[in-house]
Amino acid sequence: MFELEQVLHRVQKPARYVGGEWNVVRKDWDKTAVRVAFAFPDVYEVGMSHLGLQILYHVVNSREDALLERTFAPWVDMEGEMRRRGLPLFTLESHRPVKDFDILAFTLQYEMTFTNILNMLDLAGIPLRSEQRGPGHPLVIAGGPCAFNPEPLADFIDLFVIGEGEEVIHELLDLYLELGGHRLDRQRFLHRAAAIAGVYVPSLYRVEYHADGTISAIEPVASGVPARVVKRVVRNFDRAPFPVKPLVPSLGVVHDRGMLEVQRGCTRGCRFCQAGVIYRPVREKSPATLLQQADEIIRHTGYDEISLVSLSTADYSRIQEMVRSLLDRLEGMGVSVSLPSLRVDAFSVALAREVQRVRRASLTFAPEAGTQRLRDVINKGVTEENLMEAVSAAFAAGWTAIKLYFMIGLPTEREEDLHGIAGLARQVLARGKEMGVPGNRLRVTVSASSFVPKSHTPFQWEPQVEMEELRRRQRTLRGLLKGKGLVFHWHEVEASFLEAVLARGDRRLGRVLEEAWRLGCRFDGWSECFDFEKWQEAFHRAGINPARYAYRRYAYDDLLPWDHIDAGVSRKYLVLEHKRAMEGKATPDCRTGVCPGCGLCPTLEIEPELLEQVEKNASG
Repeated sequence: MFELEQVLHRVQKPARYVGGEWNVVRKDWDKTAVRVAFAFPDVYEVGMSHLGLQILYHVVNSREDALLERTFAPWVDMEGEMRRRGLPLFTLESHRPVKDFDILAFTLQYEMTFTNILNMLDLAGIPLRSEQRGPGHPLVIAGGPCAFNPEPLADFIDLFVIGEGEEVIHELLDLYLELGGHRLDRQRFLHRAAAIAGVYVPSLYRVEYHADGTISAIEPVASGVPARVVKRVVRNFDRAPFPVKPLVPSLGVVHDRGMLEVQRGCTRGCRFCQAGVIYRPVREKSPATLLQQADEIIRHTGYDEISLVSLSTADYSRIQEMVRSLLDRLEGMGVSVSLPSLRVDAFSVALAREVQRVRRASLTFAPEAGTQRLRDVINKGVTEENLMEAVSAAFAAGWTAIKLYFMIGLPTEREEDLHGIAGLARQVLARGKEMGVPGNRLRVTVSASSFVPKSHTPFQWEPQVEMEELRRRQRTLRGLLKGKGLVFHWHEVEASFLEAVLARGDRRLGRVLEEAWRLGCRFDGWSECFDFEKWQEAFHRAGINPARYAYRRYAYDDLLPWDHIDAGVSRKYLVLEHKRAMEGKATPDCRTGVCPGCGLCPTLEIEPELLEQVEKNASG
């Protein structure tokens, strides 16, 4: 701690490293049987905005025999001080070195944090590669969305949790204690852990390649190890553990408000969206549960805003009733309610107007594509008429600024689709003028990200559009979106390219990640830190052509790097959805009562938990 105090005055944001937040949990180290360090491979402000961290913090610390403390990626100034002084990576609760913990658990939210994982291992004094670790090192585990293609990190992680972690973490901790705790046999633990549903131990699988570099086989190398690892899903979601005494950050973070998870999963079926697959099926919480949790969160934190969190909050079965009940309780306390995700329809705007009567925020809609043809390809289910009705309702309700999110480089995209983006933006701007929005306040912001093909989606077989062509499309949009009231934002194509490489990568990328880290790559998701030239050098040193990963079009019968990871949705269905996309055919939302046949419910022996059934079960 003495060393830490000497360092803090030398860094930009010392509050990132001191801990001591409201609702922090500190346990007696010597009286706790198993100790976990939860590692978020980005800065404090990003990590503390992550609901998954708060959930697992609550789940593990609710056990008498376990503790969980946090560590985050130190910013470059802090890393420099730590390396100069020999200060190891430490946790915020006790300021103990991470290497002293039994388990180091990373969350994988974004491919561009992978070099931070290696950097944190090195700062902790833990060997980078799992094969180099012995009895004196923590078990290094990981989970989260990027674990659905774990292969680029397979050399560095002892085991991955595939799917939701609330239950799996208990099973892993119980197994750890059963096998001797601090004195356990590492390999025996990993072999036993591989038998736990949803656990993938990469060292227990062999990957073989054809002469052309494509994968020929992914097979277990030991008995009792499953050929395919099926994701874990939390059942009876209404009663799932949830933190009503969340940690309150000690400095401004990305999402500084109370978070209320109203449902998990989405039924929309957008074909580019990985989250819509890996979080299936939809599970809703009852209004009674949500109101109780909201009351407790406000009482234990003092937040003046509650955010209703889910992939598509406006799809919650009784969203209007829920919002009205929350506001009736909270408005008198000066607490506002926010919806982070809105559908492109007038209903959502009316809902936004209702929830933001305490405090108004900006409105964002995501048409994703500029023409109806392309929106049908991606199964967006949004029309131009929907968008115009929504923005008209927004302008009528007093909003003066609208944000529109699009993707460029989507499969089958044509020049007219780019012009369609500009056309929609100009229509929205014109509608604002027609409705009397003052010209000095009227603003339409267009953000265009580049499509990145992700595993377990109908577009997993599609290549990414090449960088130079993406740049040309960005230049086209910049030219089309000039004028008063229009603002255009875009993403660096090099970063999107690297994201695609890592999202579609196999184990051979482990060499590239290590080379990139040794060359100084850190915080690749931050534009001020991202250095594409270093990455190009890393690929060169590893003898790997990254274009083979980002630009390859897979055939339906190709063995994909992630085919041994089962997200529950059948390959047959993903192929069918890809074919429908190429034909511009829509697939219905399964909330309509028409089952699209994705195969998840029979595979996982689970059904959607919609409110009618949830409340029936509660009363029964």
